[in-house]
Amino acid sequence: MMIVMKPGATQAQLDHVLEHIHANSLTPHLSVGEDHTVIGAVGDTHAIAIELFEVLDGVAAVKRISQPFKLASRTLQPFDSVFPINGLSVGGEEILLVAGPCSVESRSQLLETAQAVKEAGANALRGGIFKPRTSPYSFQGLGEQGLELIAEARALTGLPLVVEITSINQVEVLSKNVDVLQVGARNMQNFALLSEVGRTQMPVLLKRGMSATIEELLMAAEYILAGGNPRVILCERGIRTFETATRNTTDINAVPVLKSLTHLPVLLDPSHSTGHWEYVGAVARAAVAAGADGLIVEVHPDPEHALSDGRQSLRPEKFAELVRQVGQIAGVMGRKLTPVTKL
Repeated sequence: MMIVMKPGATQAQLDHVLEHIHANSLTPHLSVGEDHTVIGAVGDTHAIAIELFEVLDGVAAVKRISQPFKLASRTLQPFDSVFPINGLSVGGEEILLVAGPCSVESRSQLLETAQAVKEAGANALRGGIFKPRTSPYSFQGLGEQGLELIAEARALTGLPLVVEITSINQVEVLSKNVDVLQVGARNMQNFALLSEVGRTQMPVLLKRGMSATIEELLMAAEYILAGGNPRVILCERGIRTFETATRNTTDINAVPVLKSLTHLPVLLDPSHSTGHWEYVGAVARAAVAAGADGLIVEVHPDPEHALSDGRQSLRPEKFAELVRQVGQIAGVMGRKLTPVTKL
């Protein structure tokens, strides 16, 4: 249920509405815009008559939200969410670039990559230390041993860290050491994990599951939002289809569809969605043209010897070329790349 307050509604009137929401066993979520304050009353609203709120002082309108994803819906919040990430912001007019290796393998590999992507124009550094792999015999990441390495990379470059979380047990340690928690495709419907990261105030990059619908992605985001964490970033990373020419099939449609349905920022991962470095640049350009708020790209100084996902990783010089190209596309679209943060 969406309760729209009148322009100029007083704090006392707002508090009175909130009291009624709590009295009906609902949870309020405030969205303060330039002209109106909107309150999302979330919970079982089927048996609650909207007239109970329409008669309250200061209320302009009350509407039911038809989508199952309430907090993520543009019906509740028509304007784009923009929120900070360690000095940066995601959402809005600027386009965020996240880049780095699939896995942190060594100090030299990580620091070389971090410096290269920073010089090329990246705004944040990705690097996995906990890796959920299809095979139990594949490299599983350095685990907590990698924390010192990513901390050194952040200190060296000033780039915020985007690191995948694979278990509830990792919430505490990662929350203290990274800037964005990434929930990977395999964990998109790990509802216990989603609820736990929802109880943090950490920015969360939520990747679409390989066989998930757009609605299922938004319902996964709803778990995080319902936990009280509004800083959710959605990521399209390709879906599984009958096509075998690429690792996954890039659902470029998902970008404008998500932008129409939700106020949350939308990124695209051209590395996982193609699985071949040769196609990453083209899909990255298409993503920006389609309205994506950013990209997350895998970069490695020596892809042939990468311990994971070398086939889809760009060399640093190729990433620099990608940045130049997507910057041109952004300009055509009336947007610009997020400036690189200086130390």
